[in-house]
Amino acid sequence: QVQLVESGGGSVQPGGSLRLSCAASGNIYRINNMGWYHQAPGKQRELVATINNWGITNYIDFVKGRFTISRDNAKNTVYLQMNSLNPEDTAVYYCNLNQGVENYWGQGTQVTVSS
Repeated sequence: QVQLVESGGGSVQPGGSLRLSCAASGNIYRINNMGWYHQAPGKQRELVATINNWGITNYIDFVKGRFTISRDNAKNTVYLQMNSLNPEDTAVYYCNLNQGVENYWGQGTQVTVSS
């Protein structure tokens, strides 16, 4: 079993920045993918960015150039630096860890972008 604890959400004005963190603990395999998804009200949860153990990243087009995902393998922690935030980024952001057939989610952290 794996536990994911997120932090760093909040409210920010358009153009602002936030940094999300997600610390994983428990039975973590040596090879895994970690990532961030978001879910806006009335919409499905969708991928934002992922990163594997070797630092290979994947982003949805909407956040390319604005968001940066990174991880600290020694701490089993993944980060999401979000810059140039706009109201369309408002959503609950969920941390995800995938290791083969096992898939885990954090509890979610709210990000609100408004003036």
